[in-house]
Amino acid sequence: MLLKAPKYFLVTLLIVGALMLNGCSGNEAVSTSPDSTVAAADNDTTAQATLASEVKNEAFPGMNDLPRLEGKATVVMTVNGSPVTIEVDGTNAPISAGNFVDLVQKGVYDGLTFHRVVRDPQPFVAQGGDPKGNGTGGYVDKQTGSERTIPLEIKPQGASEPIYGKTLEMANVSKPPELQHKAGAVAMARSQSPNSASSQFYFTLANLPFLDGNYAVFGNVTEGMDIVNKIQQGDKIEKAEVTKGAENLKNAQ
Repeated sequence: MLLKAPKYFLVTLLIVGALMLNGCSGNEAVSTSPDSTVAAADNDTTAQATLASEVKNEAFPGMNDLPRLEGKATVVMTVNGSPVTIEVDGTNAPISAGNFVDLVQKGVYDGLTFHRVVRDPQPFVAQGGDPKGNGTGGYVDKQTGSERTIPLEIKPQGASEPIYGKTLEMANVSKPPELQHKAGAVAMARSQSPNSASSQFYFTLANLPFLDGNYAVFGNVTEGMDIVNKIQQGDKIEKAEVTKGAENLKNAQ
């Protein structure tokens, strides 16, 4: 999967495996007959209502204390001397976005490398944000001495709240996510555990719909995609800073 070696699957295996997971978004499993369409809609409504209730009761322990972004923010990341502008979407992914903005403000990403860049056999991702630089690490909170992890967070289209701790397939939701893996999407990397994301993130280098519903997209590149497309393995994030929307960050730690 899109995470830390050696715990993560090899990216090449992910590409091959993803081709066999056509049902991840749930769209293929929905019949076009009227009766089954209504049933699928009812299932979505019930699942989303249940999961919205779980949010209030913390589907993930400590979730309500994590940084949250209420609205949007802009992050400018300097790579190879050039700026990459990212719109961070706390409206549809408040915890994933809040975690990212909080780490940017802490300077966690400054000087870190892109440890995994995959363009062959086709453009895939540029992944970075690991303090260890080898794909095995995450952000360690200095106060607690432990790695901060956040739950998988995916908001289906039309839902009032994201789903936490589950892929859309696991949650039996057939609608696609609000934030999708279009070229230039920014998303959280994780291991097999849905709730294992920490500081590692990736830029998508192409449209990757087979990842939708399985990984948490929290923003997109609005300027500098030409810079992203030139990132090589080992390139550094020289600096990352919040240039707009910092006041929308709550529970900063």
